Amino acid sequence: MTADLVRVLVVDDHPIVLDGVTLAVHHTSWLHVAGYARSGREAVAAVDALRPDVVLLDLRLPDMLAPEAVHSLRKRSPESKIIIFTAYPDHAALDAALAAGVDGVVVKDTAREVLIDVIRRVVSGERVVEVDHDTSSALVSRKLREHGLTRREYEILRHVAMGQTNPEIAAELGLTRNTVKTYLQRSLEKLGARNRVEALARASQLGIL
Repeated sequence: MTADLVRVLVVDDHPIVLDGVTLAVHHTSWLHVAGYARSGREAVAAVDALRPDVVLLDLRLPDMLAPEAVHSLRKRSPESKIIIFTAYPDHAALDAALAAGVDGVVVKDTAREVLIDVIRRVVSGERVVEVDHDTSSALVSRKLREHGLTRREYEILRHVAMGQTNPEIAAELGLTRNTVKTYLQRSLEKLGARNRVEALARASQLGIL
């Protein structure tokens, strides 16, 4: 695997992260930072142009959360490996990102050696999650209880965050369209939102998505 150069696209709205990743891979002969994007939309354009081997993707971007970005990136460049690189391992969006099929998760304060090893293992075909996901799931459950949301309502919101329509959600979860609509309406009411966009924004603010 190390005989070929692995090209990495870094997607994060903080320039210091690019500096940190560039420094981390500087002395690794088989790694190269091929590009940088500051938003989900920029990332989609970048994968079209660069076709990177690995996308190092922040969990929270200015224009969307990682699950939605993953959905678009997979369509554009299905061969690229996607690793969530986050400072918020307890954020509920991590569950949705894992459900969307990311190849790895690593926290930003990890040691350089761990980051390099995660990239190596993911490129080799492993799925690597370098966070305590049991703890993360427990925190999600607590946040849902605090705001009166059920697991099913949360599941519907996750799929909405990934850009799916009601019919698509219904087909994937084995529900009727009316049932999906009902769950979504209940979520909007509990979050004090008038529409999907407001609901996702509110859920993100609360750390639910």
